[in-house]
Amino acid sequence: MNRYKNYALNLFKDLISKNTQSDDTSLTYPSTTSQLSFGKYLKKLCEEIGLTSVTQDEYGYVTAVLKGGDPNSMKIGLIAHMDTSPDYSGENISPKIHENYDGKEILLKNDIILSPKEFPSLAKYKGNTIITADGTTLLGADDKAGICAILTAMKYFSDNPTLSHKQIKIAFTPDEEIGKGVERFSIEKFNCDYAYTIDGGEIGELNYETFNAARAVITINGKNVHPGSAKDIMKNAVLIAMEINSMLPPDEIPGKTAEREGFYHLTSIKGNVEKTILNYIIRSFDKEEFENRKTNIKSIIDSINKKYGKTAMLELYDEYYNMYDILKDVPEPIELAKKAMKEAGIEPKIISVRGGTDGSHLSFKNLPCPNIFAGGHNFHGPYEYLPLESMLKSAEVIVNICKAEK
Repeated sequence: MNRYKNYALNLFKDLISKNTQSDDTSLTYPSTTSQLSFGKYLKKLCEEIGLTSVTQDEYGYVTAVLKGGDPNSMKIGLIAHMDTSPDYSGENISPKIHENYDGKEILLKNDIILSPKEFPSLAKYKGNTIITADGTTLLGADDKAGICAILTAMKYFSDNPTLSHKQIKIAFTPDEEIGKGVERFSIEKFNCDYAYTIDGGEIGELNYETFNAARAVITINGKNVHPGSAKDIMKNAVLIAMEINSMLPPDEIPGKTAEREGFYHLTSIKGNVEKTILNYIIRSFDKEEFENRKTNIKSIIDSINKKYGKTAMLELYDEYYNMYDILKDVPEPIELAKKAMKEAGIEPKIISVRGGTDGSHLSFKNLPCPNIFAGGHNFHGPYEYLPLESMLKSAEVIVNICKAEK
């Protein structure tokens, strides 16, 4: 795939130049009009490459077919998401290309330093072409590197029309970053035996286990009176919110957990004496532990309401589940991905995702869908970077998956 290096680099720079942040406060689907516009652009790119049956539906989903698939072969889907995180700016991304990376610190704007001391993974890529943003935005490799890897692989097949391949379908989805990526996606229309999201991190990653995930929104209604005459009357919603947070295990937060440890994560707190809203995400690999965490949140709210009267309201809902519960009984796509990586000279790294993918939802909708690396690191912030060679290897793995069995 090395002869596609310039193609992939230019395509990636083009994709990240378009702001496609999702919006978790929006009531529309997709959550931002920029994703619809981006989908139209992807539709055009698919058509230019030579894919067929290219469509964009009313929800923004872009689907396409790699023409010429063996009708007797399995049907495989390749999926990547269009949106970038709403939590950090994805507007006016200015990519910086660090060719033949020397293994030293990379200085970005605002004294942002991408250092191998802080991020040891960088040291693996000495001699590679490293792509970063300029320190004022995220890069957008999550998941435009996945989109780029898929399109580069499809370009390879278009340039080699005599190469036989399986039945391959493509899908680009909106709103993955806010947990709604395949909420309205039709599994029946996509019609695949199984699929892969191309949405993972470093080279070699193969994921078929994710968190179980829930979200808790706690609204505290206080009582505000003049502080000079507030004794035994005022109920300060901000202080009650702080009290609620103090009742959670202090070491069960993202900054103090790793590997298979779950957590409670306070993502935002907004309000005043009269009204304060807490937003949490709850994560656990183990289903029983997951249920226990949710029960704990409910118990805390019950105790607060017992203490202060009906003061706190809890909205608690599940977002996605651990895909391993499905994929443990469907080894075929996992084994095919392992084989494809080894053919590309990559040793698969089986990593449990401390997060989720569209594949978490799809697997529970009867479309088994493990996740394959796209090459990026440090997503959702100014330290994000992408080794170009890793993204090219992702495209090579996709090609190997798609090729007809000998």
